[in-house]
Amino acid sequence: MPYWRLSAFYFFFFGSLGAFAPYWSVYLHSLEFSPLQIGELMAIMMATRIVAPNIWGWIADHTGHRMRIVRIGCFLALLFFAGAFFGTSYAWLAAVMVLFSFFWNAALPQFEAATLNHLGRDTHRYTQIRVWGSVGFIVVVAGLGPLLDRHGVGMLPAVCFFLMAGIWFATLLAPNDDTQANDTTHGSLRDTLRKGPVLAVLVVCFLMQASHGPYYTFYSLYLESHGYSRGAIGLLWALGVAAEVALYMVLHRIFHRYALELLLVVALAFTTLRWLVIGNFADNVVMLGLAQLLHAFSFGLYHAVAIQLIHRYFVGRSQGRGQALYSSFGFGAGGALGSLYSGYMWEAVGPTATFLAAAACSAVATIIAVRLLWRKESR
Repeated sequence: MPYWRLSAFYFFFFGSLGAFAPYWSVYLHSLEFSPLQIGELMAIMMATRIVAPNIWGWIADHTGHRMRIVRIGCFLALLFFAGAFFGTSYAWLAAVMVLFSFFWNAALPQFEAATLNHLGRDTHRYTQIRVWGSVGFIVVVAGLGPLLDRHGVGMLPAVCFFLMAGIWFATLLAPNDDTQANDTTHGSLRDTLRKGPVLAVLVVCFLMQASHGPYYTFYSLYLESHGYSRGAIGLLWALGVAAEVALYMVLHRIFHRYALELLLVVALAFTTLRWLVIGNFADNVVMLGLAQLLHAFSFGLYHAVAIQLIHRYFVGRSQGRGQALYSSFGFGAGGALGSLYSGYMWEAVGPTATFLAAAACSAVATIIAVRLLWRKESR
């Protein structure tokens, strides 16, 4: 298995996320956009995930050229992001974010499907490859904070461009997904979606990502308003992903011992706790640190479980569309809703109430996951 060639993509992809998620809203704030405008612009990136992964997933499943689709998408994302260097108006940046994120968001689901195909029966070892994405995130988020403190947030677009160039270069090194091209197993997408557990998992993914809206959109600005430096903010982001890395190192063993549905319930319950702590203890760095450690569950465990459930339900040539639906329902529709409601609520009722709404979203998802677990145990 081409371990390092697959891992390099994750390193640069999630490294770019380490620049966008904590700092892009700070960059937009430096351009004097309002919280509502920032929420709308961040929602654009999420909204393209509703459409783009499904279009590219359908093309990849029908042509059998998954890695070619990934390479084209990453190159076009790099090309269109360059527009950020030529204007800073709301309309211009909205157009740039629509175009670049349409292709950027299309790449990851197809690469995930390719990685799982390369693993074959050893899908439990997915986290040993995906962990390099977490390492990339930590390197960028921890290193970029002090740089922005020293040189200003205006350098952020150049950093993002460099990281996206790394993503594209990594796709050129990645092996082709010949397994998918030769797969004659056909799973009906319509029949798969009619299964109760599949729809329930997709709804859970939607609610889970909606709950992350205030965190991904305003967490850095929230901490800045409480007097934290950008260096300290970067370290708090990095702490969360470091906990995720630690979990990923042992998660393949945990998968052998516990049902995926049970692990999903655990991840969602800890996510609810995390939002309650962040919303109520912003001035307590110890509590914030403990909340960041819960990132191991709210993203690390959740994502590893969800992606394997999707891989279980969507077989053969529907794998690409399965991963696309996971991305579009969760990170797309759920993420867009999360960014929008957090933008409106942040101005209207403040941070604490906004994070309470996030906790409510993940609490409802927990209830649905408990029903999934109960259904599995009752068989």
